[in-house]
Amino acid sequence: MAAVIGPLVERGIISYNYDVGNMPNNTNSIPKACCTLDITGFDQKRLLAMFKALGNPVRFEIMKFLVTHPGSITGDIVDFLPIAQATTSQHLAILREAGWIEGIIEGPAVNYRLNEEAIHWFRSIINRNF
Repeated sequence: MAAVIGPLVERGIISYNYDVGNMPNNTNSIPKACCTLDITGFDQKRLLAMFKALGNPVRFEIMKFLVTHPGSITGDIVDFLPIAQATTSQHLAILREAGWIEGIIEGPAVNYRLNEEAIHWFRSIINRNF
């Protein structure tokens, strides 16, 4: 490796500013922990499901929409996003299963809003562990 790096340093293509001889030999040294993630079982599964649900850009946009438009029906969300009604319904189902939203049936429509209890739980887990 020195045979490759040496000429590049000599020609000024790369700079090599540290002495390899002074680097620690223990490559297995682990830095001290900055925080804990004391979560297992059901709570861990719930947290993972919530993170996974938000990992999709469309679902994240739906969440942003529901923050400012609580009580929206599927048609309102379809009008906002450039996706089909069936696709929107699938995304809403995933958000509902993950606990982010809840649907209130009013007549023939379902009004969606953020699930305040789940959001409170999520915040408490994040605050406790990070």
